[in-house]
Amino acid sequence: MTRDNKDIEILLIQDSKNRWTIPKGHIEPGETAKQTAIREIGEESGLHHVQVLTWLGKIHFKYRRQDKLVLMTTQIYLVRSLDDHEKPQKEKWMNGIKWFRFNEALDAIEYDDIEKLMLIAKKKIRSGEF
Repeated sequence: MTRDNKDIEILLIQDSKNRWTIPKGHIEPGETAKQTAIREIGEESGLHHVQVLTWLGKIHFKYRRQDKLVLMTTQIYLVRSLDDHEKPQKEKWMNGIKWFRFNEALDAIEYDDIEKLMLIAKKKIRSGEF
């Protein structure tokens, strides 16, 4: 939520192809999907004071790595930043990182599956679950 509690903010990263998306990554051995979410947010955004609120769902997508088609499943969580003073820092491979107001994030996001889960997150937040 913004400081005035009137809007939800979403942190998006801009990948090397200029597509806006959420921080995400691969599960390391011995790690849960929830632990991966916390680690990847820290690595990709520099935000280390976060709280996982709830699991939102999973998305499936394909991408090409060299000459192979890779099938991927990503677990998506609603995560709250706990430190207003912690500023997001992009990794070198990113073209950008930015907090967006919710509707701006919906316009910017490049992936319909993630957009649908963002709408579920907004509903949960507005219902007072968190």
